[in-house]
Amino acid sequence: MSTLPATPTAAIDGILQRHGHYPTELLQILIEVQDLEGWLPAPTLTYIAQALHIPRSRVEGVAGFYSFLYTQPVGRYRVLFSDNITDRMLGNTELMDALCRKLWIEPGKLSEDGLVSIATTSCTGLCDQGPAMLVNGRAIGQLTHRRINEIAEMIRQQRPLDLWPAEYFQISDNIRRKDSLLNLDMKPGAALAAVIELGREGWLQEVQKSNLRGRGGAGFATAVKWASARDASGEPKVIVCNADEGEPGTFKDRVLLNSYADLVFEGMTLAAWAVGASEGFLYLRGEYRYLLPQLEAVLARRREAGLLGRHILHEPCFDFDIRIHLGAGAYVCGEETALIESLEGKRGTPRIRPPFPVTKGYLGRPTVVNNVETLAKTCLIALDGGETFAASGTAQSAGTKILSISGDCAAPGIYEYPFGVPIARILEDCGASDTQAVQVGGAAGVCLAGYEFQRRIAYEDVPTAGAFMIFDGSRDLFDVARAFVHFFAHESCGFCTPCRVGTSLLKGFMDKLADGHGAKADLADIDWLDRLLKNASHCGLGSAAPNPVIDTLQKFRPAYERRLVSLDFEPAFDLDAALAEARQLTARDDPGAHLQTHEEEEK
Repeated sequence: MSTLPATPTAAIDGILQRHGHYPTELLQILIEVQDLEGWLPAPTLTYIAQALHIPRSRVEGVAGFYSFLYTQPVGRYRVLFSDNITDRMLGNTELMDALCRKLWIEPGKLSEDGLVSIATTSCTGLCDQGPAMLVNGRAIGQLTHRRINEIAEMIRQQRPLDLWPAEYFQISDNIRRKDSLLNLDMKPGAALAAVIELGREGWLQEVQKSNLRGRGGAGFATAVKWASARDASGEPKVIVCNADEGEPGTFKDRVLLNSYADLVFEGMTLAAWAVGASEGFLYLRGEYRYLLPQLEAVLARRREAGLLGRHILHEPCFDFDIRIHLGAGAYVCGEETALIESLEGKRGTPRIRPPFPVTKGYLGRPTVVNNVETLAKTCLIALDGGETFAASGTAQSAGTKILSISGDCAAPGIYEYPFGVPIARILEDCGASDTQAVQVGGAAGVCLAGYEFQRRIAYEDVPTAGAFMIFDGSRDLFDVARAFVHFFAHESCGFCTPCRVGTSLLKGFMDKLADGHGAKADLADIDWLDRLLKNASHCGLGSAAPNPVIDTLQKFRPAYERRLVSLDFEPAFDLDAALAEARQLTARDDPGAHLQTHEEEEK
C-alpha cells in the first residue's frame, strides 16, 4: 500500500513552502491542504509530519482536535446546520430532517455515493437571521423549507457553490441602534496620526484616563494590560485580536469585521504603538472564514496607504504588520491562552497561568490579546481623548457596549448602548413581549428572570461579552439549559478530568430528566457537580458549564420538578424491559426471567 497522499505532493509542497515549513503554521497548513481534497487522509498527515520534521502524533492530534478538520471523507458538500438554541427555536431540527430525507442520508453520515454529509455544528454567529447553516464553510441564513428544497436539488445536480443563488450568501449586519462606535465615520489613519503626535507614553496615558475595559467579558483594564506587555522583557512583542467569537448568541464581532474592519485593524495598530509590538495576528473563527477575502483586501489597502508595514505614517521606529490566522471550529480557543496555543499550530488547550500572555505569550514573547470590540473602541479614545470616552457609561464601566440580540423579539440584531442601560429598556427597544427570561453573556453567562429586568448592563451589575438571548412565556427553560449543557459537553477540550467527565455527567443528568426518569436525588447530584466543576476545572469552560442549569434551577424550578417521577432514586432506564429481547430469544417468560423489585423479593 502506498504511503504517499492521494493529493499531488506538488500541491502540498506549495502550501508547505508558502508557510516556510514552520511547525507553528501546522493548523493553517492542514486547513489549506484539506481544501484540496475536502479531507485529510492518513498518508497526507504522514507526509506533512515528515515535511515539518515533527511527530506524526502531533499532526494527527491537531487534525483530530478541531471540528472543521476531517480525517474521514465528508463528501463534496459538507452541510452543517447551526444548532444554537435560537436556531432550534426557529425550527432548524425540522429543516435538517427535511434535507436528510430529500437526499436519502442519515445525519452525521456520508451519503452512499460520497457526495454529501449533513451534521450539526455549534453557534455559527447568525442568531439574528437563523435558522442557519454552513455549506463548505460558506454561511447561509434565513433557511426555509423552500430554500431546503432548492438546496437539495442543487446538491443532487452537483452544482458548484459559486453558481448557487447569490442571495443565499447575503448576510445582513442588522444594526438596529447605533451609538458612539457604530456612528464613527473615521478616515483610515486618522487615529494613528493622533497617537503618533501624542507619543507612546502620552497615548498610553490617554487609554488609562479612558477607563476602557476589555469587551470580551472579563473586563480587564486595557491600559494595565498594555503597560504590562510594554514593560515585559522579550522581543518582538505581539498584538492579537481575538475574533474567535464562539459564545452562543454572540455575533457583534461578525458585524464589526464585516463593516468596520478598518477600525479593528487601526485599533490593533494603536495597541502596537503603545506596546512597541511589531507583529500582529487576527485570529478569525472558522465559522467566519467567508469574511477572509474582504479582510485580506482591507489589509492590502492599508499597507498600500502606509498604515501597515515599515515606517507607518513615515514614523522611522514604527514597524507593524498583521496576519490573519484561521481557527477551525473550537469554542475553547476563545480563551486567550488556548488561542495562543492554536496560533502556535497546536491543539487549543488552555495553559496554566501564570505566566500570563503579557509576559510569556505567543512563542514566549510578551503578547497582548484583546477582543474585536475593545480594539475598535480605542479609535474613539485616540480621536476624542480618554476623558471624553470615560464621561459616558457608569463609574466602573466607561463607554458603550454592543449587544447581539436574538430570540423572541420583533427586531433581532445589533444594538449599541451606553453602559448602565436597564434590561427592560433593551427588551422594549427590540420589541420583546411576554418575556420570561433573558440569557445574558451566552451559555457561560447569567439567566435573568422577570423580577430582574431593572438590572443594568455594566461590569458592576450584569457583565456580558455581548450575547442577549430572549425567551418568552412559551419556552421551556429546562430545554434551554439542556441545550447549553450539550454545548459545553461537546466543546470541552478534554484536557482536565473534572471538565471532561463533569460536563458529560451533567449532560447525562439533564438527558435523564428529559427522558422522564428524573428523581429529586438527581437535582442534588447536579448541585454537587456544579461545585466540582467550579472548583476543580482547569479553565473557565468547565467552571461555567453548570451556570445555565443552576440559574434555571433557582429561578424556574418548576420546569425541573414537573419532570421528576420520584422523590428518591429513579433509574435512567427500565432494565427488565431491556431484557425482553433476550427472553424472546430463549423462549422464556417465567418469573425467573424477569427482574424483581425489592418489594417483590421480600414477599
